Amino acid sequence: MTGAETVLFDLDGTLVDTAPDMGHALNVLLREYGREPLPAEAIRPWVSHGSRGLIFLGFAEEPGSALFEEYKARFLALYESRVCAESRLFEGMDEVLDYLDGRALPWGIVTNKPHYLTQALLAELKLDARPGCVVSGDTVAERKPHPGPLLHACRQLQRDPTACLYVGDAQRDIEAGSRAGMSTLVALFGYLGDQDEPTEWGATGLIEAPAEIIDWVA
Repeated sequence: MTGAETVLFDLDGTLVDTAPDMGHALNVLLREYGREPLPAEAIRPWVSHGSRGLIFLGFAEEPGSALFEEYKARFLALYESRVCAESRLFEGMDEVLDYLDGRALPWGIVTNKPHYLTQALLAELKLDARPGCVVSGDTVAERKPHPGPLLHACRQLQRDPTACLYVGDAQRDIEAGSRAGMSTLVALFGYLGDQDEPTEWGATGLIEAPAEIIDWVA
């Protein structure tokens, strides 16, 4: 397969299933503003788009409006207060991380999630000491789909991008990885919606379960 020496993961929808907690925060917010909560299956495909996507889903507000900023601030406060009540590693991801650690293959996380939420989540999951690097949405000036965060991760790990494999569940992940010169995998078990066409994103491969990452690395 790729023979990658390093694996980088997106966080929400790839490494960790955060949809229950992010969905809970959105539904509390909706209730606070007198709106009906949304079912989990309606929220799940939007979780990879973070607070921006979830606020658009719930309120049809986009960045730039005063209401959006109000909703966003309250959503983030609600989410921070319950960042890891139900969030878990995707089934089989433990084995992937153990495989990488057992072979001294460095791995890291590159996410658009803000640093303070990323660190809080990883600490709750007892993952904060394991990654070789963690690049959050505010670590560098750029965010995915810009390749900057991924290239920053490579510099931290002292690895050439061509020796890295990036795994993500959104088109921006694959675009960022490809622009950085990495091999890329689409995590089909993540938060894809009916409108997504992952076969058209130009990824190196598509995987149905975390365990398949090992096949691509071996």
